[in-house]
Amino acid sequence: MRPVLAHLSDGESKRSRAVKDAMAAEFALTDGEQAELLPSGRQRTIDNRVAWALTYLSQAGLVERPQRGIVRISDLGRQALDANPEQISLKVLEKYPAYIAFRNRTREVETPAEKALPAAEPSATPQDLLEQAVRENGAVIENELLQRALALPSIGFEDLVMKLLAEMGYGHAGRVERTRASGDAGIDGIISQDPLGLDRIYVQAKRYATDKVIHRPTIQSFVGALMGAQGDRGVFITTSSFSSGAREEAERVAFRIELIDGARLAQLMLRHGVGVQAETTATLYQLDEDFFEAL
Repeated sequence: MRPVLAHLSDGESKRSRAVKDAMAAEFALTDGEQAELLPSGRQRTIDNRVAWALTYLSQAGLVERPQRGIVRISDLGRQALDANPEQISLKVLEKYPAYIAFRNRTREVETPAEKALPAAEPSATPQDLLEQAVRENGAVIENELLQRALALPSIGFEDLVMKLLAEMGYGHAGRVERTRASGDAGIDGIISQDPLGLDRIYVQAKRYATDKVIHRPTIQSFVGALMGAQGDRGVFITTSSFSSGAREEAERVAFRIELIDGARLAQLMLRHGVGVQAETTATLYQLDEDFFEAL
């Protein structure tokens, strides 16, 4: 990670592809070493290593991603270079609150027993290690999905939401469509659950900063939009979060309203394969005791 950060120390915004090529030169890789692929055969090993280095540095706040495919060093990153002249390891990243928050997200789904068994523990089984890797990968990708959603224009975000709902199975017997940008009366999309459009779900999609909180009045406005459309079911999806008052309002009204915040949006995107692609599939084997007992 330190060579990657040092390469960005000039402060210029660089393409991720250029950083990967620079690291291949930094480590004087031969043509054969540069061409080496992961076991999946889908990506070069050097590209994978640099991509993960950038991901971890970004999670800690040492690297910024101002736009798609572009990276640059942050002020924290400059400080980290000065404070760590030899190496920047995961242990070093644990000094940064943003990285700790990221690691905590990877552990949210762990049971107490899993938390008590670090990956480096000699008693950890391959299954333990694999499950931890899957959790950590999921947390990384969910964060990047949310950041990418935030970088979309409003119309692009609405298209993303409608694509996600379609992948979740909504509208298969009918259609999922985004309303026109003007004159939508507070409705950004409509899901027709049947071919005639008699069974409808109305969608509002708001691309807000992650630190913004949606309060009760916004949900009341959405309820008004549902009434204007003569609908009784709605989904409000945002990249930010909802206050307790907003959630109480959604529960209180006679309409059926589902609220999906930024964290859940990213989880759903990952679960339903929207904006991601599978990189590696692993198969673990277990001794078949029945087979040997039958011999």
